[in-house]
Amino acid sequence: MAVGQTPMQPGLLSSTVSFVEGRLAPNSIYTVLHRECRNLFPDEMFADLFAEDGRRSVPPMIVAVVMVLQRLEGLSDREAVDRFAFDVRWKYAAGGLDFDHPGFVHTVLVDMRARLAASDRPDRIFERTVEVAARAGLIGRKRVLDSAPIYDAVATQDTITLIRSAIRGVLRASDRELRVALRAVISSGDAYTDLGKPVIDWTEQAEREALIDSRARDGFALLAVLDGRKVAEEVDQAARLLATVLGQDLQHGEDGVFRIARKVAKDRVISTVDAEARHGRKTVERSFDGYKGHIAEDPDSEIITATRVTAGNVGDAEPAAELLADLLSEQAEQAEQAEHAEQAEQAEQAEQAEQAEQAEVYGDAAYGTGPMLAKLDRAQIEAMVKTQPSSAPGGRFTKDAFTVDLEAGRVICPNQIVKEIRWHRNGSGVAAFGSACAGCPLRERCTTAKDGRDINLSPHEAHLARGRANSADPGWLARYRATRPKVERKIAHLMRRRHGGRRARMRGTAKVDADFSLLAAAVNLARLAVLGVTSTSTGRWAATMA
Repeated sequence: MAVGQTPMQPGLLSSTVSFVEGRLAPNSIYTVLHRECRNLFPDEMFADLFAEDGRRSVPPMIVAVVMVLQRLEGLSDREAVDRFAFDVRWKYAAGGLDFDHPGFVHTVLVDMRARLAASDRPDRIFERTVEVAARAGLIGRKRVLDSAPIYDAVATQDTITLIRSAIRGVLRASDRELRVALRAVISSGDAYTDLGKPVIDWTEQAEREALIDSRARDGFALLAVLDGRKVAEEVDQAARLLATVLGQDLQHGEDGVFRIARKVAKDRVISTVDAEARHGRKTVERSFDGYKGHIAEDPDSEIITATRVTAGNVGDAEPAAELLADLLSEQAEQAEQAEHAEQAEQAEQAEQAEQAEQAEVYGDAAYGTGPMLAKLDRAQIEAMVKTQPSSAPGGRFTKDAFTVDLEAGRVICPNQIVKEIRWHRNGSGVAAFGSACAGCPLRERCTTAKDGRDINLSPHEAHLARGRANSADPGWLARYRATRPKVERKIAHLMRRRHGGRRARMRGTAKVDADFSLLAAAVNLARLAVLGVTSTSTGRWAATMA
């Protein structure tokens, strides 16, 4: 299929332009798309997704406009193509198409997503919005980080449902000959064709345990048949999922019976329908099942500069380096240039650096980890990131009540007792006060440990101590509170619709990530419309209302 071309000459009497103009606000997303769609998403931008010759596709620019508006309004594929066919604003946004411009089937959107996913630049629509914002001078050197739960699109399954579903997946993926061999080792009598749970008296513990044991034995029997056998990739993936499900929830008792383990596996699969979704926590009190959507935002223009989706149990700080890749690479490039420059050039670069805007990163305490603070420090980026204060049970002395002298390698307690730091190979250390605590008059206010107080030090202790001190400084807090909350409003814009916002429309991390990126592109375009972004005849971009 070859790339289609967007019509450049609308009909004189059938165009939507004369009807719509004057009826939409100048800062409407429909208005900015109508004015700039050919510059934002030219058909040539998607040429690598199609063959050089063949049947012409629906023009990619039109499809891109529909995809953006679909994500902004939280519509399904069928709803989106219906809206394009009958809502005059959508045809106006796609370059002022005629009223009778033909629509297209919803599978065109499915095909475009698949082509983008298989390409070298799957997030090019989002990247284009960031590029335009940067060329319009809307992106500086400040970033605010945050994340939000994205609930999965499937039901969380209990242990027996997980096991039966995983077994059914192995049987379904196998060819006829292998399926016969697998069914021959099933001893429970379960056909694994019914999606419902087996009928037992669920109030009887013995019946529940017998059910778990019998289905677990079926699962292990299937894995034994597949062990060492060369199978298709689909069968291999299904077998791996079955092994994961059996291993995460069960324990083999001394009596030889398989029972549900009285623990929760660290990376527990919660559904065989979406095996990449995870149980996560946004706060101590608030849990969810699914994924996390992470964003970086320029706080001055409120443009999203980067997105990332992870499993729900991934910490907020883990994808932070990817979200800050533009700042980190910029700082690394500047450092490399300074290293190879002559003395005069270094002085000039130092003067330019002083005049340039200081790079800053804002984030809540979830980002205040030692590795994160160290990474920002190495890149010479100011860490406006909250760090959790030290704590101690019962209101006793926290670590901050001790004087930690890393250069001298010692720690001084509130009673002025000095202990040397014993360093470990991984860079961490400990100062053990031991017997010195026995007759200390401050012992009750310090520790209840039989062997005395230990002060454990992180490999990044200097950065954490500095972060804790900053987080308690009134001036630092005033700057933090003036900037950090802006990202909360952007999260609200992303999550305002339940379908496709707060709840995932897709399954699997890669697809949810691509969908979240497209949603961020739509929100960025809405913001660019508010800022009055326009292109010039020379190919430049400007924001008239920034």
